[in-house]
Amino acid sequence: MASLSTLDIEELSEGCDVEAKQSSGRDGLGELPKSFFESYSAMANTYGGVIFLGIEEKPKGKFSVTGIAVTERVLKTLWDGLNNRQRISTNLLTDKMVEVIEIQGKQVIRIQVPRARRSQRPVYVGQNPLTGTYRRNYEGDYLCDEETIKRMLAEQVEEVRDARLLENYGFDDIEQNTLKAYRNQFKATKPDHPWLDLDDQEFLRSIGGWLRDRQTEKEGLTVAGLLMFGKLPSILEAVPHYVVDYQERPEPRTEARWVDRVTTDGTWSGNLYDFYRRVIQKLFSDLKVPFKLKGAKRVDDTPVHEALREALINTIIHADYTGRVPIQIIKRPDMFVFRNPGIMRLPLEDALRGGTSDCRNRKLQKMFQLVGIGEQAGSGIPKIYRNWSQQHWRLPALLEEVEPDQTLLAMLMVNLLPEETLRELDERFGVTFRELSDDQRLALVTVALEGKVTHARLKCMSATHPHDLTKALSALVRDGFLESGGIARGTFYFFPGEPPNTEADLVAQNYKFVEKTSPEDLLLGIIPEEIFDDLEPSSDDLKLSSDDLEPSSDDLELSSDDWQSLMAIAVTVRNKGKVSTDIMEATILKLCQGRFLNHKQLQELLDRSYNTLRLGYLSKMHKKGQLELRYSDKPTHPNQGYRTKK
Repeated sequence: MASLSTLDIEELSEGCDVEAKQSSGRDGLGELPKSFFESYSAMANTYGGVIFLGIEEKPKGKFSVTGIAVTERVLKTLWDGLNNRQRISTNLLTDKMVEVIEIQGKQVIRIQVPRARRSQRPVYVGQNPLTGTYRRNYEGDYLCDEETIKRMLAEQVEEVRDARLLENYGFDDIEQNTLKAYRNQFKATKPDHPWLDLDDQEFLRSIGGWLRDRQTEKEGLTVAGLLMFGKLPSILEAVPHYVVDYQERPEPRTEARWVDRVTTDGTWSGNLYDFYRRVIQKLFSDLKVPFKLKGAKRVDDTPVHEALREALINTIIHADYTGRVPIQIIKRPDMFVFRNPGIMRLPLEDALRGGTSDCRNRKLQKMFQLVGIGEQAGSGIPKIYRNWSQQHWRLPALLEEVEPDQTLLAMLMVNLLPEETLRELDERFGVTFRELSDDQRLALVTVALEGKVTHARLKCMSATHPHDLTKALSALVRDGFLESGGIARGTFYFFPGEPPNTEADLVAQNYKFVEKTSPEDLLLGIIPEEIFDDLEPSSDDLKLSSDDLEPSSDDLELSSDDWQSLMAIAVTVRNKGKVSTDIMEATILKLCQGRFLNHKQLQELLDRSYNTLRLGYLSKMHKKGQLELRYSDKPTHPNQGYRTKK
């Protein structure tokens, strides 16, 4: 039986999701907690993780061993539940993933929950995915909303997301100049190809942009054909959340000032092929990379150009165009950032390894490849990393975010170990700096350049085992080189006395606002101040009095009349993009007077995201004593309600 310590578990929690459950049962002999399958569902639908049964976590990030007296009973209940389709939708575990270990002389069950494959998601509790699908964030397990679940189901069923026939969409919806430009590029790339003699409809059919349904006899554009060559109004009718955005920033800062921009503003076609053609030239302009000579001819297509081209194409062909996050490309003097809606279909490790592809939009991928743009399946990400490494720049940062789903790639044009930074660290720490391990020096250089370092950031720059990286970071804290903040997977490290700049930065290590946050902010862990401090109220803002609404039952269920009354109270906040903090808090207090309202109800009433409400207002108002919780003993309960304190 393997043996661990609580310190091992605390270190493990920095590298992956860890959940500890007390599991003693009423008789003290051991019992599978009722919340186990919620955590199992949440981890499987997010990044995977480890669940310990027989360990208590109080406070957060600190573990104490309670042990399980009769592990056989708990294991039998576990396997019975996993193989009961009325209890959980699918069993992802094998015998090797469940083991009994010894900690401080007590028996504990360790369960390694893998990330579910796309074809297995959503993993849900019970028999209804719409009411039993959970995901994981830094607060714990939360119920997914219907929109998120429907996207999971679509990803599960549809191997290709852009091949669907769009009825009643035809050549009137095509931007003819875009199609003409594409055909010219196709001719230049494949001058002898037989498709050059086809008319536009047959050409589109050949490349995947036009489809005829043999059963219904209906034909028209595919999703890929419309996105690639369509007019913007037609695209928005079929794909309402479609937004593409390129911004060039003049300084290496996260403020959203730009000197050049390409976005869906109606001044150009707005389709993907024209977006690519415009943006690729802007990405290439002013690149400070040496050119090469092939014989007497200059070769302008350097590894850096190739990496940027791959990054842009990957962003376009892997995007989930049903998602609410825009495609966004940021160019700064020190870095490029690429963001697309949708998490990766493959685990990050498989994408970095290469050789395997699960492209979300294969028709788009084919269209670009036919004109010589884009690599073969599974080679894009490794090529980006390899070409960036050839410049001796810091390896790109690739990460996923959920709520809402998105993927981000940051490519920094900064030397891995700049000599100037090394000299500064020598002066700061003296001879002891050079005596540190390679990974520890890399961590300190990262803090010097980026303001902080996390376990995840260090892992993507080093081949060292994650457990050893955790020990290396812990040693830097122990020896006074760094301080740490955050907990579990939200732990971050910084120079002593030099934490991230603002309170918002500190909050962002554990909770990430994504709907109002730029890609750089997400990667650097920064929340815009405007999320916490909205605009000052105007004279016509809503004025609330304490007698506007009679209190009703303290239940979460509301009658239609009650709901209409609440909608009327929230109308000013709901219809304004920004209101002052005072107005928002006053509205929340009035809505919650005499009744508990949960996150979903407040989101709908106020038209604000979960993260904005939960962290910007509800948590603060609870701490200030303005609100009370429906489930006071379970602050992270998925159906938590808030009521104004009397």
